[in-house]
Formats: sequence, structure tokens, C-alpha cells
Amino acid sequence: MLNFEEKLAIIESFPELERKNVSLGRVNFHFEDSIYDKKNVVYHLHPNGNGFVYAEFLSGYELDQKGMVNIRDFSAEKLKKVIQQSIESLSQNTVTEAAIIEDHEEERWIDSENHTLILVHEDDMWNVYAGLNLDGTFLSYNEAKQYLEEEGFKKR
Repeated sequence: MLNFEEKLAIIESFPELERKNVSLGRVNFHFEDSIYDKKNVVYHLHPNGNGFVYAEFLSGYELDQKGMVNIRDFSAEKLKKVIQQSIESLSQNTVTEAAIIEDHEEERWIDSENHTLILVHEDDMWNVYAGLNLDGTFLSYNEAKQYLEEEGFKKR
């Protein structure tokens, strides 16, 4: 198990995170560029090594009711990975995604291996994109939703 200082060093290696000291020696780290109201990536990192990372949009982690995963027993690699995934899940669309979405209504869907598909409402149709590739076109939202769920994706 990593101690407080080791976890702190890993977390502080992410320049996009801003440190916020809170009570009882605990530390939070905010991602100010979050596209959501949620800005806490690391929550209540405690001197005893306990702490949480926001992982609501990620799969493969046991989450509490706030969408947080406890990082007490995480290895350095696992901690780096969950923080990077958390930041990505709260980040702006990539250039590729922005080109696809434009000004259309969109949703992100993710599977257990963190693959992301984008569902876009375009010209009275619902299109599913994997990167720049059109994966499917559906006449209704419910048809697209059913397809995504059958393929193992969950709305993010």
C-alpha cells in the first residue's frame, strides 16, 4: 500500500489538478476544466493513506453512492490509471468528437473496457459513432438505446 506522501506525489504529477487543503490534514484535488459541475477528482486524501477518486463515468471500479472509488489499497499504476481516466471522463470533447457532434444533441456511452461510443441526434435520426466511424443509424432514440445496451454499453 502506498503511503500519503507517495500518493500525493503521484496526484501532484497531474498538472491539470489543483490542490485544495481541507480539514483534518486531508487534501482534495480539483479539475477546474471539468465540463460538469463535478470538479473533485481526488477527494479527502487523508494522511493515513485513505482517499477517494471520482469514477462515476468509469467501469471496473466499486463505487460508493457519490460515484467515488476508495484508493486506500491502490498500487501506483492503478492510482495513476484511475486519475487519468477520471480526468478524461470530465474533459472537453476531443477535436474528433467535436467535429462529429457539432451543435447536435449527444450522449456518451461506455462499456466495461472503457470504450466510448457517441450517440448523436442528427436530422431526425440517431447515429452511433466510434471515433470518426459511423457504427449505426436508428430511427428512434429507443432503438439506438436498445442497441447500445445489447452491446454492453451504459449511458455515461
